Amino acid sequence: MHDDTTPTTPTGGPRVLSALVDEVRRASVAVAAAEVDRTRALAQAGHLALDVMAGQCASSRAAELALREVASEIAAAENLSDRTVQIQITRAMSLVDDYPETLAAWQAGSLTRAHVNTILDVGSPLPVDVRPDVDALAAATAAGLSPGRLRSRLTALAERLHPTTLTERHDRGRDTRCVRIVTGDDGMSDLIATLPTVLAVGIYDRLTHQARALIDHRTTTDTTPVDIADERTTAHLRADILTDLLLTACPTADPTRTEDGPGTLGTIRARVQIVVPALTMLTPDSENDDPAQLIGHGPIDATTARALAEATALPWDRVITHPVTGAVLHTDTYQRTTAIDRHLRARDRHCRWPGCITPAIRCEIDHTHDFALGGPTDVTNLAHLCQRHHTQKQFTRWTVNQQPGGVLQWTSPTGRIYTDEPLPYSPAVRFLPPEPPPPAPADDDETPPPF
Repeated sequence: MHDDTTPTTPTGGPRVLSALVDEVRRASVAVAAAEVDRTRALAQAGHLALDVMAGQCASSRAAELALREVASEIAAAENLSDRTVQIQITRAMSLVDDYPETLAAWQAGSLTRAHVNTILDVGSPLPVDVRPDVDALAAATAAGLSPGRLRSRLTALAERLHPTTLTERHDRGRDTRCVRIVTGDDGMSDLIATLPTVLAVGIYDRLTHQARALIDHRTTTDTTPVDIADERTTAHLRADILTDLLLTACPTADPTRTEDGPGTLGTIRARVQIVVPALTMLTPDSENDDPAQLIGHGPIDATTARALAEATALPWDRVITHPVTGAVLHTDTYQRTTAIDRHLRARDRHCRWPGCITPAIRCEIDHTHDFALGGPTDVTNLAHLCQRHHTQKQFTRWTVNQQPGGVLQWTSPTGRIYTDEPLPYSPAVRFLPPEPPPPAPADDDETPPPF
């Protein structure tokens, strides 16, 4: 997503939305510059503490205490927790030392704190010596992306920099799976399950669809008096259905349930959208170069991807992409499905509203140019939009037109144009620097014969 226009500020009369947008942007740039100044100062404070200890052959414990001492001084001046400030100092040092391009983009106002935090989060599990490569990837990738889209894209690109494969790290991560409870206030508690991402996303997706099914049912059939009507939100229903499923094995809130069997709510199953590169399926050692991705959430290990591919009864879509640009050229499958839907899922992967990362499988397919006004039902006039942004397109002054290659140009009520391009797949061809020639053999009389 990027802004292609710089509209002029209207003259005369009250300030209108365009002027307010300009004012927000100016304020954001000023805030970013101030935040970078504070970040540099925090990093200097951290280095000052470490430099004092450097000449004393200090242990890591002593260095940590030196940082704590400095953090406490700043925290007292700002009425903050010293733990919070120490974390801020550590992140500031990493940002200044390892991510100069990110810092410069933040200072220029082209990145926000949310973008910067995303870049730091993606780089933190990597060895220190490859973080400058993450910085370069972020600088080349971040322009025009929301923090959510940047996280998905940068995480996939950074995979090839890991010294171990995603499968190895996932195997270690599975050992942390658990369920725990955190007691809260007012008789409430948090029940937290740490699970593999695919399972967690699937559970959340199923609960969401079941909650929406209940809401749709009560909207169309409810004749209950207003004072006792069911007004639970989607979030409330997710929690209630989860409780029912865990305690009774089936959702008792199902309005279609009968005395002699479960209702239709229990038939709703989870859906997740996964892209699995062919080479990842065939050659596990290459998974870091082009990892399988859970759309909207980031890479998953090749073992999980292959297990899902082998277990699902649904057809997998084959996506033919351009070997250099990664653009979608063609889709097909061995089972008969709607070809247009396959192509759009492969091309869009998520909602095409600028910055949205809702997976395409949870979106609606929208005619860019209204079908009722003559718009064709064709891939050149269709795109995925989540329910929220589909409604926004229909009932607000935002407009959109579709360019070749599935590029959407959104025009805001103030006349700004934001371009959203389909995220390309990783190129099938990668150009590597030539290997140096082998050294010439020594020229002496004692060189052994070749045979």
